[in-house]
Amino acid sequence: MGVMSRMAAAAALAAGLALTGCGGGSSDGRSQYEREGDFAKGRADAPLTFIEYASTACPACAYFHATGKPVVDRYVESGHVRYVFREMITGLPALATPGFMLARCAPEERYFDVLDLLFAQQQALVTAIQQGQGRAQQQFRTIARTAGLSDAEFQACMSNDEIFQAVQAANEQAGRDGVRATPSFIINGVTLEGMEAPDGRQGANRRPMLVFGANGRAISDDQGLIELDYDADTMERIIAYFLAREGVAVEDEAAPEAETGPENADAPGENGADASEPEDGDAG
Repeated sequence: MGVMSRMAAAAALAAGLALTGCGGGSSDGRSQYEREGDFAKGRADAPLTFIEYASTACPACAYFHATGKPVVDRYVESGHVRYVFREMITGLPALATPGFMLARCAPEERYFDVLDLLFAQQQALVTAIQQGQGRAQQQFRTIARTAGLSDAEFQACMSNDEIFQAVQAANEQAGRDGVRATPSFIINGVTLEGMEAPDGRQGANRRPMLVFGANGRAISDDQGLIELDYDADTMERIIAYFLAREGVAVEDEAAPEAETGPENADAPGENGADASEPEDGDAG
């Protein structure tokens, strides 16, 4: 039975922002914060390990991958960050589950390339799903071809129960980790939390401003509190904050060539969709 016909039985777990670090060193090429089954890139001995829980069906995740993640990728390339991705099913299971299955079926070195395509074409995939299973299959098949899979390999992937169960297991693990929303981040074992600004200030929408925090306290740098956003400037400040905690001064590092992320991370999807900033409440 193919994955599309099983979506009704694949319940997405609601999970939470309160995460725990994964401790312990490793001599098998992983950082001390990783566990078996994680998807990662970058030096295992990088000063920061940046863990993201995300769903390919989450609008806020697509926004982060189009805007803030290119900054993370730049620090991966420069050797300052090891990036770890953990799959979680939020949003439409009919998008997230086959998307993760497709990424797992691609050659190992193409896993992140497929994720990039899925995030970049998220709105096009949503539209295709709304138009019916056949249109959705066609959209996924196009991505599979880009990843080097034949049509037969794509069909086999979508019917592979072992891969289906692996995606479900990853989602269930995210629930056990306490994740309630995507994207959620852990940096060097420290959970990034969303909280109201401690000084009571309001945002542009006249509601309490949301800022990043850790261990129940808002974090700040020389510019002040770090407002909760997933854009490039915010990620620069977050990474600089945590590098400073590790005694690494960003200004002392040779600035790497700016990477704009995947070629189509901020490009429209097949149906002209793009990953624009989500409205309030779109996260996960």
